[in-house]
Amino acid sequence: MNYKHFTLGIEEEYMVVDPQTRELKSHEQKIVNEGQKIIRDKVKAEMHQAVVEVGTDICQDTDEAYRDVSTLRHTISQIAESLGFWMGASGTHPFSHWERQLITDHVRYNQIVNELQEAARSNLIFGLHVHVGMEDRKMAIHIANSARYFLPHVYALSTNSPFWEGRQTGYKSFRTKVFDKFPRTGIPDYFESIEAYENYVNLLIKTNCIDNAKKIWWDLRVHPFFNTVEFRICDVPMTINETIAIAALFQAICAKLYKLRNQNLNFIIYQRALINENKWRAGRYGIDGSLIDFGKEAEVNTRVLIYELLEFVDDVLDDLGSRNAISYVQKILEQGTGADRQLAIYNQTQNYKDVVDYIHSQFLA
Repeated sequence: MNYKHFTLGIEEEYMVVDPQTRELKSHEQKIVNEGQKIIRDKVKAEMHQAVVEVGTDICQDTDEAYRDVSTLRHTISQIAESLGFWMGASGTHPFSHWERQLITDHVRYNQIVNELQEAARSNLIFGLHVHVGMEDRKMAIHIANSARYFLPHVYALSTNSPFWEGRQTGYKSFRTKVFDKFPRTGIPDYFESIEAYENYVNLLIKTNCIDNAKKIWWDLRVHPFFNTVEFRICDVPMTINETIAIAALFQAICAKLYKLRNQNLNFIIYQRALINENKWRAGRYGIDGSLIDFGKEAEVNTRVLIYELLEFVDDVLDDLGSRNAISYVQKILEQGTGADRQLAIYNQTQNYKDVVDYIHSQFLA
């Protein structure tokens, strides 16, 4: 089968760290300004000045995505070091406080802060967004509806934010708890057609709830302007290999659902309320808990369900050329997620600065 249109685009948000204090530090857009000279619009400012966002080109496959993400991380890291900063990738900073961080002066961010107030100012988190290309928007909404079920499984693999403001939160991913304060977040509803989705968006615009569809911050959305399904649930992974494995898994899920659709088979659509139960478990326990298998109506070990997911997508991997990239999921299951590794360092040393050192050391690993 031809899966050529399932292109990949990856966006990552990185933290800017002061090497002396290990705190988050405003780079006053210096990293972005220098970065734009080399990688142009692939680097941009985020709402908080201690965040740098990068985005790949449209990549034809996971190999291309790997090269692009690797180049972006190396370029940004070199620029940061030359300016006296460190870079790191973690869903939250282990101990920095958001109150001390500056907001980027930009019309859109000023607008969001003005509207959402402390919810926006405290939103000092770092995510991964994966865009998977679609042949058309009708197919995009069909795939988005079905792919919602798998969001918690992949999210569990990405968990990388166990600490918040110098406290062990008890969650493997606290980032999502911080983001929950925003409106229009979380698992989206089912939409019976692309027209129904667009009517929803237009109603929100018409009634001044939003000025454009980019203010819909769900865990997955049919992108308002591109023909992509955008997966937004994951913490930014600590390493390049983890990012590519997760992107490859989202791409494979889309390709498999497309294949089923072309055989006139549909994946069961589950209610948002049920998928939310699994999302909560994934954020709390990562890969060490259990999720609910709604077909069996039973709790199942999360790792077992991830192996089942790998089996489910196995028949599309060779056509996508992503078997090698996805094999790294096995490594995550063995070594633990970013959250597990952060917790291991903290348990050894009882020192949050050591956790930051570790995160920094893994940025180009």
